[in-house]
Amino acid sequence: MTTQPLPTTRFQDRIREGLLRKAGLDRAQIDAALQTERETGQQLDQVLVGRNLLPEAKCLQFFADFLGLEFRPSLEGVSVPAGFVQQVPVQFARTHGLVAIGDRGNVLRIATHRPLDVQPMDDLATMLGREVEAVLGTRSEIANLINRAYRHKADGVDEALQDVKDTDIVSIAENIQESEDLLDANKAPVIKLVNMLLFQALKLRASDIHLQPYSDHLQVRMRIDGVLYDMESIPRRAQEAIISRVKVMGKMDIAERRLPQDGRASIRIGDGDVDVRISTIPVAGGERVVFRILDKTTKIYTLGQIGLSPDNQRTIERYINYSHGIIFLTGPTGSGKTTTLYACLDAINAPELNILTIEDPVEYNLEGVSQVQVNVKKGLTFAAGLRSFLRQDPDVMMVGEVRDNETADIAIRAALTGHLVFSTVHTNDSASTVTRLIDIGVEPYLVSSSLLLVIAQRLLRTVCPNCREPVEPDQKMRYFLEDLKLSPDQFPGGRIMLGRGCDECFRSGYAGRTAIYEVMPIDSHIQEQIVNKATASQIKRGALERGLRTLRMDGVQKLLQGQTTPDEVLRVTQLDVV
Repeated sequence: MTTQPLPTTRFQDRIREGLLRKAGLDRAQIDAALQTERETGQQLDQVLVGRNLLPEAKCLQFFADFLGLEFRPSLEGVSVPAGFVQQVPVQFARTHGLVAIGDRGNVLRIATHRPLDVQPMDDLATMLGREVEAVLGTRSEIANLINRAYRHKADGVDEALQDVKDTDIVSIAENIQESEDLLDANKAPVIKLVNMLLFQALKLRASDIHLQPYSDHLQVRMRIDGVLYDMESIPRRAQEAIISRVKVMGKMDIAERRLPQDGRASIRIGDGDVDVRISTIPVAGGERVVFRILDKTTKIYTLGQIGLSPDNQRTIERYINYSHGIIFLTGPTGSGKTTTLYACLDAINAPELNILTIEDPVEYNLEGVSQVQVNVKKGLTFAAGLRSFLRQDPDVMMVGEVRDNETADIAIRAALTGHLVFSTVHTNDSASTVTRLIDIGVEPYLVSSSLLLVIAQRLLRTVCPNCREPVEPDQKMRYFLEDLKLSPDQFPGGRIMLGRGCDECFRSGYAGRTAIYEVMPIDSHIQEQIVNKATASQIKRGALERGLRTLRMDGVQKLLQGQTTPDEVLRVTQLDVV
C-alpha cells in the first residue's frame, strides 16, 4: 500500500479546519499540536491523543472521515485469518499495532490505530506479498485481538510435560522474574510447564486453575463459565517441583508445607498484564493450589453488552446519572457484579467528574478513574478508604463491598451529602438488600432517603454457537418447562435451542455467559415500607405488582430468545421462586 503525502502546508491547513469544525478544538490547541508534531516528529494523531486534546475513538473517527477509511470501534468477535498469524511475527504485529481482520481474496483488510503511519503498512504488504487495505481501530481493541490470535500459536503443555525432571527444583528460583512473559519459551521445563498452564487457562477464558494432588498424579482443573473441568493429569514425580515453582511466583515460603499460604503474581502475555492470586493449603497427599486469574487485557464492557433488556438498561442509565444517592448491586461471588459496576462507571466517566473507587482487588484499569486497592494489613479497609475519599472532593465513589455497619453507614451518609455511591452486597435478591442494610445496623430512615436503585444479577451459560441446534423437548425437558410456567408451543416450531456438544465447548453444549437482572428502583411505596420495617417478601410482592421483573423472568426471556436452556435457568434461579 502506498499513499502519496499531501503538501505539508495544505495538509496541515485542511487538518486544522477539519479539527476546528468537527472536533470542537480551538485554534490555539490545534497550533500547539502541530508545533509538537514538528518538534518531536510524532504523528499528529499520536499528539492529539497523547496530549488529551481528543479521546482516541473521536480522533480515529475524524481521521477515518478525513482519509476515507472505515473506523471499527469494536473488534469483538473478529477472527484473524490464519495466514496472517503464520506469516507475520507477533513482535511485528505488536510493535506496529497491525492485525488482519478480513480477507477479500485480492485484498487483506488490516486494522491499525496509526492512520498517518503508512510505512509499516507498506512493509506488511511486502511481507505478505499482497495488497492491503487499512481499517482504523483503537489501540486496546487491536492489542486484544493480537493477543487472542497469537495465543492459539503456542500451546505446549504436553511438550512441557515430557521435559519435566525431578532435578528442576534447583533451577526454579534462578529463573524467576518480576513479571513473566507467557510466550517466552526459553525457560526451564517446570517454569515452562506452569507458564503453559496459565497460558492455556487464559486461552480458554478460565477464571480459576486448581492443582489437586492424588496418590499417583496431580490433577489440573479449570473453571470455565462457572463450571470446573478436568484438564491435564501431571505425573506425581513433578508435583513438588511445580508447587515450589508456584510458591516462588507468589513470593511464598517454599519450606512451609503445613500451613495455608496466600500470594500473588503478575504475569505478562505480550502487551497485556494478568494478575494471579495464589492460594495453597496442605491436604492429604501434598498441597492443593488454586490460582485466581484476573485478566486485565479483558476489555471493559458497556451497558449495551452485558445482557440488559432495553427496559432495564433505560432504568439503570437514568439512575446512574443522578447527582447523589446510593446504588447497590447484589449477587453471589462470581455473578458478574464487578463487570456491571465498571460498565456503569464507564457510562458516566467524564472529565468533569471526579470518580474514586476502593476495591479488593482492583480487577480492571479504568482510564480517568482513581482506583485504590484495599490493604487490611496496613489499615486501609473499605471504611477507612471511604472516609478518606470524602476529603478528596469526589463526585462519584465506588466501594467494592459493604461488609459491615461502619462501611454501610459511611457510604449512606456520603450518598446523603451530595455524592453518588456504587457498591455491592451479598444477598439473594433485590428486596433482601434493603433488609440486609437494616440488619447490619443502618437506620431505616437513612436507607429510605439515600437508596436509589438495587440491581440483583446472576450469570447464565449460553448455548454454544458452534453446535447449537433446535431440538424437540423430551419428557425431562417438558418438566423443566412446566417449572418455568412455559410450554413447547411458545418456542419457534415447538423446538428449543440446545448445544449438542463439540470440541469448542468441552462437549457441554455451552460457551460463554450472559447476565440476568432484577432491577428494583426505590420508589415512594418502597421508601414507606422501609421506614415501616417491612419484610423483604412484602417489599418484593409490592414491587412485582408494580411491574418488577424477577431474575427468573429475565432468564425465561433469554430462554425464549434461544440464548440459553431451561435447566440452566432453573439452576441459576433456584432461590427466585415467588
